[in-house]
Amino acid sequence: MGGAVSAGEDNDELIDNLKEAQYIRTELVEQAFRAIDRADYYLEEFRENAYKDLAWKHGNIHLSAPCIYSEVMEALELQPGLSFLNLGSGTGYLSSMVGLILGPFGVNHGVELHSDVVEYAKQKLDSFIRTSSSFDKFDFCEPSFVPGNCLEISPGCSQYDRVYCGAGVQKQHEDYMKSLLKVGGILVMPLEEKVRPHVTGVFTSPSVKLTKITRTGPSAWETKKILAVSFAPLIQPCHSESGKSRLVQLPPLAVRSLQDLARIAIRSAIKRVIEQEAAGARGGGPRSPPRLKRRRRRRRMETIVFLDKEVFASRVSGPSDDNSCEDAAEDRPEQDDAPPAPRPEPPVNVLREKVLRLPLPDPLKCYLLYYREK
Repeated sequence: MGGAVSAGEDNDELIDNLKEAQYIRTELVEQAFRAIDRADYYLEEFRENAYKDLAWKHGNIHLSAPCIYSEVMEALELQPGLSFLNLGSGTGYLSSMVGLILGPFGVNHGVELHSDVVEYAKQKLDSFIRTSSSFDKFDFCEPSFVPGNCLEISPGCSQYDRVYCGAGVQKQHEDYMKSLLKVGGILVMPLEEKVRPHVTGVFTSPSVKLTKITRTGPSAWETKKILAVSFAPLIQPCHSESGKSRLVQLPPLAVRSLQDLARIAIRSAIKRVIEQEAAGARGGGPRSPPRLKRRRRRRRMETIVFLDKEVFASRVSGPSDDNSCEDAAEDRPEQDDAPPAPRPEPPVNVLREKVLRLPLPDPLKCYLLYYREK
C-alpha cells in the first residue's frame, strides 16, 4: 500500500509532499514526523527506499507507507497525557512519534507478535534517546514493547484512550478491539467489511477499510471509514499443548518515581529559561523560527500500480517534462571564481549546554540528560 505522493530526497521533503497532498493536516503531527527520521528505522542496506511512499518489509520487520501512518496519526487525535496502545507495534516508529505528542505523563504501550522485532524496536528506541537531535526538543513518553499475540491480551488489563491495530482485523474480532477502549476513546484499525455475494452468487474477498471508531458511551459507538487499504490479516492465536492460550500481560500503569518527576520538572524549567532568553534576544514574544523552504526540483511523478499481488512502478510524464532542457539550463549555476559557501555549523543543543554548566555532580548531570551521547 502506498504510492500516494512522490518520493522525497530526505525526511523533510517527504513530509512536505505529505502535507501538500493533505495527508498531514495538523501542526502536532507534522512536528512528530519531522522529529523522527523514517530512514533510521530501516536496515542500512535499504535506507535509500526510506523516503518513498511505500510499505517496506524484510523478514518480520515491517513499516507501513508514510501516507498510511499520516492518516493514522491524524485520526487518533492525540493529546498530551493520553494512554496509547499499539497492536502490532513493529519497529516502534509509530509509537515513538506518538510518544513525542503524549508527553511525559502519557502511557505508551505496544504489543508485537515477533520477539525479534521487539528487540529491534528496543534497539531503535535506545538509539533515538541516546543520539537523536530531536529528543531534547520534546517531552517524550517512552514506549514499552511486549511480545505476544494482540488477540490474547489479559482480560484484567486496563483500557486505553487511543488504540491502533497495524494488521487487518477480521469482522469477528471487532468487538474484542472495541473492548480495549475507554469511553471517549478512539480506535483506528484496518477493518474487513462484511462479505456479500456477487450477483453471480460467488463470494468475493472482503475489502478492508482504515476505520476510525469513537466510543461515545458504554455501548455507543461512532464509526467513520477513512480509506481503502491493503493490510496482512491478524494472525490467529496458537494454543499451547495444554490447550490454553498464552495471555499477554501489558505493562502496569505505574506511577512515576519522585526522582523521575524531578528530572522532568528540572528539564522543563531549563527549557522555559531558554525560551525566555530567546524571546528577549528577538525583542518580542516567543515564536517559532520560520522553516526555510528548499527549492523544489521538477521531476516526473512516480506512480505505483497494484495488479493482483504484484507491484509495478511506472513514470508518468508531467507538463514540465517538455521544458526539461530549459529547466536544466535555469537550474545550472553560473560558473564563477567565487569560493564555495562554508558548511553551516551543526545546531547547538542549548538544553544540554545549560545542564552541563549546572553546579551538580557529573552522575546527576548524566541522569538529567538521559545518559545521551550528544
